[in-house]
Amino acid sequence: MTQIPLEGTKKGVISVTKIEEPYGPKSGTVASIGIALSGDTEKPDWKVHLPMDNLEEVITALQSLK
Repeated sequence: MTQIPLEGTKKGVISVTKIEEPYGPKSGTVASIGIALSGDTEKPDWKVHLPMDNLEEVITALQSLK
């Protein structure tokens, strides 16, 4: 898991990890991105699961925001 300090907060973090079979056997691997304002990555306030097949498109879209 990668943790990135969340700008504008005292303890907040962004966590990024890969989860295999997140929804049970044979479900697709996802990239999981969580926001934990308290810093507790086990209990994120928000999270999103991105299918690995969409990852390149999402990265490109995020890079275009710079």
